[in-house]
Amino acid sequence: MKNDFLKYQAQTTPHPLGMEVAYAKGSYIYDTSGNAHLDFVAGVSACSLGHCHPKVVKAIQQQSETYMHVMVYGEYIQQAAVDYTKLLAAHLPAPLETTYLVNSGTEAIEGALKLARRYTGRSEIISAYGAYHGNTMGSLSIMGYEERKSAFRPLLPGVSFIQFNAESDIERITKKTAAVVLETIQGGAGFIVPKNTYLEKLRKRCDDVGALLILDEIQPGFGRTGKLFAFEHYNCIPDILVMGKGMASGLPVGAFTTSKDLMASLQDSPKLGHITTFGGNPVIAAACLATLKELTKSDLIPQTLEKEKHFRKLLQHSLISEIRGKGLMLALILKDEKMADYLVLESAKNKLILFWLLFEPKAVRISPPLTISSAEIETGCRLILQILDRYRQ
Repeated sequence: MKNDFLKYQAQTTPHPLGMEVAYAKGSYIYDTSGNAHLDFVAGVSACSLGHCHPKVVKAIQQQSETYMHVMVYGEYIQQAAVDYTKLLAAHLPAPLETTYLVNSGTEAIEGALKLARRYTGRSEIISAYGAYHGNTMGSLSIMGYEERKSAFRPLLPGVSFIQFNAESDIERITKKTAAVVLETIQGGAGFIVPKNTYLEKLRKRCDDVGALLILDEIQPGFGRTGKLFAFEHYNCIPDILVMGKGMASGLPVGAFTTSKDLMASLQDSPKLGHITTFGGNPVIAAACLATLKELTKSDLIPQTLEKEKHFRKLLQHSLISEIRGKGLMLALILKDEKMADYLVLESAKNKLILFWLLFEPKAVRISPPLTISSAEIETGCRLILQILDRYRQ
């Protein structure tokens, strides 16, 4: 299988990790040799309820036996998508009530950018240095990391950048600005959280000049930070909320939510302002619905903050400079890039799944399923400390 993978399937790096997967369940991925690998990454924050959660699997099975794709998005009324968007609205503050379902986080960003320009009649988009919002051309244009996007220029015009958490840059948002797009917690840059009421001040500036605020919760959303969405920690409600990853327990999905009035801008002049064939797919919507029900009816979300404390208590080591992030969106910041590589690769050899972050080479991602147990946390952390001890020797 590995040879066929390397020959026939497109690669994203010269050296993929290359585990041959047999099946996955709970907090573990099992390879074709029967080895269990403890998963501290959860498909890069996608598998909120772990692998193959029974309630999600049941919902997928029931919907797939009823009907799958029937019509392009927005034409036919399909129960799973209606139920999901209604439940999502019930858990969001006003005016966030109307959701456009798409296929991925980056498509949701594209739709949000189009909506902002259409609604405001303005063209300028402001993003943050260090930002990551996806890899399609619009999302790439607002990426705040030139090394990753220079090979694909020219990109979307009218984009400028501010420094995340820099209050002095807020004044650069003006009446020419259509929207400010920020990750509530910067992911690729190293899980950097907003400080000193930064988001509140930025929200006020957007209101003052009539710019829209788009918050990207593709990574921190769906309970990963101890709230359903991370913006709830920071007293800052966006005009457009973008989500993805953890929505459907591992199935491909994205969405953007806003007010009914704002979303209506995509309905006319021109009609079909944003279209997608498979957005709102009923099987995926059923998985989204089962995931959201489980997250909001259980105590998994508040437990996330307790599990964060457990990780922070256990991961005390002289080679760990700091632990950034919130809830189960954590990044170990090590002394240098070489050490981070060693930890990820040695952990893989010892059947613990860790991963890197995009733009911070000293960082190692810890974003396990929200369902991870205390015993599993202890097992993984013990191994991390042992590997760091070996590196020091």
